Parts: sequence; C-alpha cells; structure tokens
Amino acid sequence: MYKALKIGNLTAKLPIIQGGMGVGISLSSLAGAVSARGGIGVISTAQIGFTEPDFDRNPLETNLRMIGEHIKRARKSAPAGILGVNIMVATQNYARYVKEAIKNGIDLIISGAGLPTELPEIAKGTKTKLVPIVSSLKAANVILKIWDRKNNITPDAIIIEGPKAGGHLGFLPEQLEHIDEAAYEEEIKSIIALTRGYGTKYEKEIPVIAAGGIQNKQDMEHYFSLGADGIQVATKFVTTKECDADIKYKQAYINCKKEDIVIVKSPVGMPGRAIKNAFMERTVLGRIPIKRCHNCIKRCNPAETPYCITDALANAAKGNIDEALLFCGANAYMENRIRTVQDVLDDYFG
Repeated sequence: MYKALKIGNLTAKLPIIQGGMGVGISLSSLAGAVSARGGIGVISTAQIGFTEPDFDRNPLETNLRMIGEHIKRARKSAPAGILGVNIMVATQNYARYVKEAIKNGIDLIISGAGLPTELPEIAKGTKTKLVPIVSSLKAANVILKIWDRKNNITPDAIIIEGPKAGGHLGFLPEQLEHIDEAAYEEEIKSIIALTRGYGTKYEKEIPVIAAGGIQNKQDMEHYFSLGADGIQVATKFVTTKECDADIKYKQAYINCKKEDIVIVKSPVGMPGRAIKNAFMERTVLGRIPIKRCHNCIKRCNPAETPYCITDALANAAKGNIDEALLFCGANAYMENRIRTVQDVLDDYFG
C-alpha cells in the first residue's frame, strides 16, 4: 500500500515525482499530464527556450520567458495539481532561473547537478518548496548542515538519486559500471536517518524520495520498506504519448538493447548514462567543434569542451538522433512500446 506524499502544505495523491529531463524532454505536456493525474509533474528549465526563434540571439531572456510560458501551459492541464521545475546548479544565471520560476507561481524547485547551497538565500521569503537532489550521505550532510547554519532552514523534501538514474549523476564512473546495490541501500538508510534528525530539530516532516531505476510496484514497495516516502521516475515517462520529445527519441529507447546503454562523460563535468549512437562514436574520435556558445553551464570553456551539451541534448529532443546525446536511465531498454502517462502510473498504483 502507499500513502499520499506530503511536502509541507502540498499533498500529492500519488507518492510519485516525474523526474525533470532536459533539454526539452519534460516540458508542460508531460509535467501537466502527470500533475493532472495526482503525481508531481516537473518541467526541466535546461535551455527551455531552445525551439524559439530568438533562442540563438538571446538564450537567457528566451529561457526566462519560456519558464513562465511552460508553467502557464502545465497549469492549464492541471489547475489543481502540483508542479515543480528542475533547475541544475551548474546552470549559468542559476539565481535568475530560480526567481523566474518562483515569480510564475511554481510549487517546488528541485535542484541537483551540483550542491544547491545558495538556493535558500535566493528563494528567501517565498512559499516555494525547496528540494535538493543528492546521491550520497556526504552530499546530504553538506546541504543540510549549510542550510541549517547559514539560513536556519531545512529542505522541504530530499530526493536521493541512485546509480541507475539517467542524466547527470553524482557518482564516479566505476560506481556506475559496477553497482553495489546492498551498499547503496545502506547509504539510503543513512541519508533517511540524517534527514529525520533535521526534521526533529525543525519540527517538520521532511519526506525522502528515492530515484533511479524504480521499474514497478515491487521496486517502489522495496524503497518504502527502507523508509522512503515517495519515488521519482523519469525514464519510463519518455516513451509516453504526452512526453514532449520527438517520436524518434522515444523510438531510440524502444529500439535499444541493454548493452547499448553506456556511461559517458558530459561537458558538465559529471558522468551520465546514454544510448550508444553515431554521435557518441564521434565524441570518442575527438572534439566536436562548437559553432555557437549558448552560455548554458558555468564551467564550460567552448574552446576546450568535447562537444556542446546544449546542441547534443536539443538534437535529441528534436529527433535529430545521429547528432544527439541520448540520455537515459539504466532500464531504458525495458521500454518496448509507446504508452500513456496513465499506463506508467498504473505500473505503480494500478
């Protein structure tokens, strides 16, 4: 059995968060559909304006405008639902993205790809719920300690993203190649215990959400037995009709085999998991020169970076598969047909 997921004064009927996937994979269509059905839908803000005509001329202003636009569209689909945005800490102008989402009435901000130590200061005085993503006890400890000491607050929820997740991952490549599930479960229990301690101090419930390779009801119940209050799922939502990505990206998941899914090094400086394709073969041969910098991440030097992460991920969302970085979770090969958001939710709650 499952209980509703409570994050402060927000209550999601289903204890599931749809993971944020960028560039352009989880926008208003997918997030709105999940939110309308009782889960928490999440819009990825990563280069969210990439399809707009003025994106190349002014990526920042375009992205800020489209944050508001996608929140508005998702609200139309789910007027009574809960919506979040995923904003990577590695994003250039991170604070402006956070403030823009808050200005447009977002319910929660989920933040990983780095430690969101500055998030409480940026969101100070607002009702928006703040949810960091961690992958280790060490990262959880740093965030909880800094937020407590500097801002006298604690997160409203915490997401623990495990080694089977997709996108940018907070692990060493060898930890992803050889996953020690028993050791990681102990890490989860330790993070939950640490979080509960801060919950006691602040006299509030801090739900802990498990993420990464949670494939079905049995997996979900296993994480509940470890003490998790909810789950985050991303990969399984890619092959839905409502997902914002091009059908060719969805088809890449359906067509891939287990051995096609490999660990890659992203220009963000973190490892990721992706489907082998012509683009990845070219990255092994050497640098792919950058035609135009989109000012997406803080630590990128266009003269040295192996390829442009914005172009590679935008190509995936547009269906230009041979020129794309096809991020995915470890279980992407298990998806074998196009379904609906409701079908995916039924895998857990049906």
